[in-house]
Amino acid sequence: MKTIKVKELMVPLGEYATVFEDATLSDAIDALENAQAQFDKSKYRHRAILVCEKKTNKVLGKISQMDVIRALEPKYDLLGEKGATSRLGFSPTFMKSILDQYELWYEPLKDICAKAGRQKATDVMYKLTQGEYVKEDSGLNEAVHQLIMGHHQSLLVSRGEEIVGILRLTDVFMKICTARKEK
Repeated sequence: MKTIKVKELMVPLGEYATVFEDATLSDAIDALENAQAQFDKSKYRHRAILVCEKKTNKVLGKISQMDVIRALEPKYDLLGEKGATSRLGFSPTFMKSILDQYELWYEPLKDICAKAGRQKATDVMYKLTQGEYVKEDSGLNEAVHQLIMGHHQSLLVSRGEEIVGILRLTDVFMKICTARKEK
């Protein structure tokens, strides 16, 4: 896998959903919908939006589909840190009790979705860590290692200081599926 370069599998930044830091969550959702509509239908659709600085176009953070949905129900903030309970294996009864106790998702969907126009994308975005960047000339082996060790769905691909693309876990998986059939 060292011979396959990250740049061979990445989605160029120009084809990815992006918004500027002054965008609302609603703007970010629109950007994701538009990017999905224009993207090659034979590939997996995009699942995140990049938030960029207006002056420099520098990537400031990422908003996943999970981040969008979670942001629409602010009462989740009362439950503690994002993802802290995701793998604890709570029973369905306990999960239902939390839903009822905090009255999560009780409002009509139309009212819940209206919140997206009032929230700033920067308030919802996930700030990227150092382990979420990979150089475009890196081998796929290095990128796969980063994806696995960091439990990431994607990595930002850099050329020098510039972000030039996104390497998505789904594209790596498709490459593995294709290679498996090439015997």
